[in-house]
Amino acid sequence: MNTVLKDDQDSHNGEMAVELTACLERQRQAYFAEPNPDYVQRKQDLLSLKRMISDNREEISRAINRDYGNRSRHETLLAEIIVVIDGINFALKHLKHWMKTQRREIDFALYPGAKNRVIPQPLGVVGVIVPWNFPIQLSFTPLTYIFASGNRAMVKMSENSRHLSHLLINLAPDYFPPEKLSFFEETGRVGIEFAQLPFDHLLFTGSGTTGKAVMASAAKNLTPVTLELGGKSPAVIAADYPLQTAVERIMFAKLFNAGQVCVNVDYVFVSEDRIDEFVEGARAWVGKHCPDINSPDYTAIIDQRALDRLNESLADATQRGATLVNLTPGQKSAPGMRKFPPHLVLNLSDDMILLQREIFGPILPIIPYRDPQEVLDYINRRNRPLAFYPFTNDRKLQAFYLDRVMSGGSCVNDALLHPGQHDLPFGGVGASGMGHYHGYEGFATFSKLRPVFYQARFSALKFLAPPYGKLANSMINLILKIKL
Repeated sequence: MNTVLKDDQDSHNGEMAVELTACLERQRQAYFAEPNPDYVQRKQDLLSLKRMISDNREEISRAINRDYGNRSRHETLLAEIIVVIDGINFALKHLKHWMKTQRREIDFALYPGAKNRVIPQPLGVVGVIVPWNFPIQLSFTPLTYIFASGNRAMVKMSENSRHLSHLLINLAPDYFPPEKLSFFEETGRVGIEFAQLPFDHLLFTGSGTTGKAVMASAAKNLTPVTLELGGKSPAVIAADYPLQTAVERIMFAKLFNAGQVCVNVDYVFVSEDRIDEFVEGARAWVGKHCPDINSPDYTAIIDQRALDRLNESLADATQRGATLVNLTPGQKSAPGMRKFPPHLVLNLSDDMILLQREIFGPILPIIPYRDPQEVLDYINRRNRPLAFYPFTNDRKLQAFYLDRVMSGGSCVNDALLHPGQHDLPFGGVGASGMGHYHGYEGFATFSKLRPVFYQARFSALKFLAPPYGKLANSMINLILKIKL
């Protein structure tokens, strides 16, 4: 970079840091002026969020399509628009109950007439860092619970969501004042500056490597974080489960958004004697449901870097002795479309890139196994995954896997569907993340569940003040007798 360009970039970075800081200060002052919005205000914020999506759903879909190069309109409507609106409706249904002050038990032996309460209160200003793969779902779903909790929000979009970022920046003022909600696009180092702001809470969704950097930045301000990372989420098909059904559900998940889903099936365990049947079933499913990778129904890979990474992974696997099964043989991506043919990969070894890092594309490694313990040992030698997908109708085997494989979440006999269940918390564990949102847990994450003790007019503790004598001894002995 020459000196002039570097100076321009440094100037831009400085201006952006000032803009971000000013926005945070405006939102914080607005919070201080109205620290605890009532039910009516929070309901209005959720309805405005819903209108922002529903009024502009076609524009949003087109913007995401341009960012991808080609993103299936149906996938956008299903996984972004419908899921978000349904989640807002769920929050509206339960908001009044969530906001209620909670009664908690009191020790009447020590505190007769006193009471304990937990009061859910807004934290203040919440920062949200959004990835590119589901940019509406992963921004507006958090916003649902941020606003339900009475907070304000600043949202930093991905560098791969340029068109959508511009659209949301322009749309937001029609629905919210900037001291309630502001969007920012990534123009270089914005994410770095954003993570350094002293938010009252920071939610990041993305890679583990970036998540570590975000957490380190937040730690300097003691900002609490919720991290939704990734991980290599496995599936296992038990001998009792109908293979054709498993193939249909796993391939649907694997090809949804061209595999660019953080909770996608990253690899699947198939018993040795059913691998050929799985391969043929996958061929048949793809032939029926995805006959042409250049169809607008088949989503593109987000950018050239991601496309190169997928190609390099397959090249590495081939070099190390794997067998590749192209499920759309003979098809190539149209020029400039970045369409990647769905592949199965057999005869894997642990040193292959495909088994070392999250795939994030339409490539499915198949690992043969003989017994459940073998599956358990393999998974538990690695980082805890974001999701785990056991396919079995055997209740004991379901319990065996769920008891012994720790993951952020799980679907039994399907994949991808648990984050869309609005009354289930969503979050990772270990290397796949920390914290939860969605459902009541989302409301709790972005609230301070503030414990309050209300003393009675009369306090028995006055009799326990020093100097300690017969009365204090009698009271202590009486309390011990009650407790023991």
